[in-house]
Order: sequence, then C-alpha cells, then structure tokens
Amino acid sequence: MMRLLAVAIVSVWLGGCAAGLVVAGAGTGVAMGTGVDHTLSGITYKTFTAPVGEVRQASLRTLRQMDMTVTDDRASEAGWIIKAAATERTIDIELEKLTSNTTRMRVAVDKGGIFFKDAATATEIVTQTAQTIDERPRPAPAKVAAKRS
Repeated sequence: MMRLLAVAIVSVWLGGCAAGLVVAGAGTGVAMGTGVDHTLSGITYKTFTAPVGEVRQASLRTLRQMDMTVTDDRASEAGWIIKAAATERTIDIELEKLTSNTTRMRVAVDKGGIFFKDAATATEIVTQTAQTIDERPRPAPAKVAAKRS
C-alpha cells in the first residue's frame, strides 16, 4: 500500500512528465497480464510466436466467441487488418508480420470517438486470442534416435 501511495505522489509531483508515467506504470505491469503491452492511449499490443495467418484465424474466432461483428477483414502491406463492431464500440486490429513465425497484434477499441478508448475490451481480445493460439494442436516432438555404444 505504501508503495502505491509513493508511486501516486511521485506521479503527481512529476505532473505531465513522461518519467512520472513510466514510474506509475512500473508497479502495475504484473496486474495487466504477462506479455501484453498497454499504452496510455488505451491501445493494447502483444507479439505472438505464430504466423500471421494463424493469429488472424485466432482473432476471427475470438471475435465470433465474443459475439462481435466483423466489418472488415483484409490483407495489408504489413500483414492483416480486421475491423469489428460491438455495442457503441469499434474494434481495430492490426496484425503485423515480423517474421514467418512472429506476429505483432495491435488492438484499439474506440468507445464513442477517437479519444475514448476501451482498454479493458482490447486487453480481453488479446488475451482470448492468445488462449485460442495456445489451445491449437501442436505437432508431436521429433524423436531422437538413441546412440549405440
């Protein structure tokens, strides 16, 4: 509790300085979810060890499971763009192909305008997509031949 109070005091003392925001964010990282990055503007990011096509399929499945309507699903120069809608919200998902087996996901959920983001919903979309990818069938590990002496 004292640590949280100290962070709050330092944040107020530093005012609008970026350093104050970094200090304030340092203590909250664990509660936000491992491997999920958040910006102060409410945008959520995660990098997956999976091809862009697999992350796309997992994203579409997640949106269906969350009963969100996909309004756009198209290839982009960097990878893939998916747009969806929910009650009073628009969801923008960008999938960026970093390598053949690495994809960066960016999720922004607008609630009534560009200045009002729904970070909780964006985080849930990323979390559910990650779970969908984790549940995918994996090939059996390769057998290693035993050495004969």
